[in-house]
Order: sequence, then C-alpha cells, then structure tokens
Amino acid sequence: MTPFALSPNMLTFSGVFYPTGYMFLMFPTEQDARAAERLIEDDGYSGESISLLTPQMIQEKVARTMGGDTPLPSAGTEADTVRRYAELASQGHHALLIHAPSAEETEHIMEVLKNARISYAQKYRHLVIEDLA
Repeated sequence: MTPFALSPNMLTFSGVFYPTGYMFLMFPTEQDARAAERLIEDDGYSGESISLLTPQMIQEKVARTMGGDTPLPSAGTEADTVRRYAELASQGHHALLIHAPSAEETEHIMEVLKNARISYAQKYRHLVIEDLA
C-alpha cells in the first residue's frame, strides 16, 4: 500500500477530485478496508497501486476540493460524488483508492471483492464516473 498523495492529475480543471483511471471504494470501518486490500493483494494485484484513506484524509484532502459550502454548478457529478464521500467519512468510513485503468481490471477487482463490505464504490473514467456499488 502506498501513502495517499493528492496530485494535480487527480483534479478537474476547476479543482474537484477526479482521479481518472482509479476506483474509489468506501468501507464502513478501517478493518473492512484493510481486509479488502488483503484480498486484492492476495489475488496478485500490486499494493503499490492501492492507497488507504482515513475519514480525516477524505475530509481534509478530497472533500476540500469542492471548495466552500456553495460550489459552482458543475456539468458533471464530480462534486456530488465528493459530497457523498464526505458524508460517509463523517460517519467513520474509510476508503481505498485503487489504480485500475482498464475495464477488465475494474471488473476483476470487483469480483475479488464481491463479498467485501463495500459501502460505496466509484470508477473514474475519462468524462464518466461509473457506479460500482
């Protein structure tokens, strides 16, 4: 697992969180997130492509990309998605950010995690945020 670092390529032009080629999976507890990470790594996926985000990190690094309480209107759903992350983080949910650029990788990871306790899951593709769970 690598430490999470918010980089400019994970943001839209307006600065909202949008990490193209990544899956953002949320779990009710840290233990659930770590168990999911182990399942993925045991299946052979590189831990270097996975970052754990605590509720505090989600609030401080991801949620802050929305700006103030009244963000500018967006043609897409990226701000609404980030608001959902913030809401779940405020309830103690943790997240895994997983680099999975291809549809095949995404499908495989979701199959590996079919019995995991995922509370919310999104895949960021070019111009589309895909609901996974």
